[in-house]
Amino acid sequence: MAMEGALTPPDVVEDVFEGHATDIEVEDTGEDTTRIQRPWNPDQIRVNTSQFSLRNILDQIDEKSIELAPDFQRLRVWRADQKSLLVESLLLQIPLPAFYFAEDADGSFRVVDGLQRLSTLHAFVRGGEGGFALGKLEHLDDLRDLRFSDLPVPFQRRINNTQLIVNVIDPTTPRGVTYEIFKRINTGGTPLNGQEIRHCMSSPRSRDTLHRMTHTDAFAKATGYRLTDHIRMNDREMALRFAAFWLKGGVEAYHEKPVMEHFLMDATEMLDSAKQVPDERVAELEAAFERAMSHAYLIFGDHAFRKWPQGDDYRRPINRALFESWSMALADPGYTTADLRARRRAILKAARERMTTDVDYLNAITSSTADRHRVDYRFRAAVEDAGAGR
Repeated sequence: MAMEGALTPPDVVEDVFEGHATDIEVEDTGEDTTRIQRPWNPDQIRVNTSQFSLRNILDQIDEKSIELAPDFQRLRVWRADQKSLLVESLLLQIPLPAFYFAEDADGSFRVVDGLQRLSTLHAFVRGGEGGFALGKLEHLDDLRDLRFSDLPVPFQRRINNTQLIVNVIDPTTPRGVTYEIFKRINTGGTPLNGQEIRHCMSSPRSRDTLHRMTHTDAFAKATGYRLTDHIRMNDREMALRFAAFWLKGGVEAYHEKPVMEHFLMDATEMLDSAKQVPDERVAELEAAFERAMSHAYLIFGDHAFRKWPQGDDYRRPINRALFESWSMALADPGYTTADLRARRRAILKAARERMTTDVDYLNAITSSTADRHRVDYRFRAAVEDAGAGR
């Protein structure tokens, strides 16, 4: 039965990937992510086209001069027949589509388009973990079940000498421009989402930090044991959102650049820089995040970061807007476990009442969630509700 004064709760749509529910609510940021968000100067876009042999590319991967973002598991999960048909294309001398690399200031490269193909070819030619034998082939079936080392030498030579066209994004190109370039070329297979793109573009320092933040017992409990190592990297995005607001000083920093994609890209760059965020600061960030996760589970239990109106105990998927606002509120070092436990009922009552009767709040966590006013409203609301019962 609906409560008196209660609003009709907005529809909650759970994100689905390849037929599997992800336990994440689909977010409407209100941002147009299909276009460049700000007027880039065309002179800032510097992309050079080069040609490399596959052998040269694989050597650079082994030397760590080309980085394949090794913990990006989804991009490596190709079916056996896809892998075999890719190798067969090289054996048939069918040109592959161009690759995109981003060059760093030290001359190393990171792959921003073509990661699946390069990972597959490296595994086949160089063997080791992930190495495989050819399976389904459409024209060269006599090579079935052979590994690279089993191939006739002329075929091995043909693969190694295959020329690959690589578009190299110059290191002087601003990171934001590189991000926009990636979004525009990101059309093959299942397009990458924002966090997957940021992961490909980032350095090990930020990736390792986000990995540690999402691999604690506190995070696992607060997110229902379903978010860690998420197939769409939503776990890393949640941690990055917290890091962005925490490192930059809260909502006020977002007001200066109220575009969520750029806000998160800036935070990624900060985490990649030991100069901007020293190791001690990273340790403080991780401690604050773990504290927030513990506090969230203490108060909300299995409903942490999920819409939970009064009179309704259905467990909804995780809501990003609730995650970022409540995690920041509960990271406050002034809150102790004993204090929050004593005030738990008061906090729950305030939070659930707001999710039941406050139309502005429901809008702030449901639609146009990147709007600066809605970001501000939900953050202020979380702070107020976390202080209930004092």
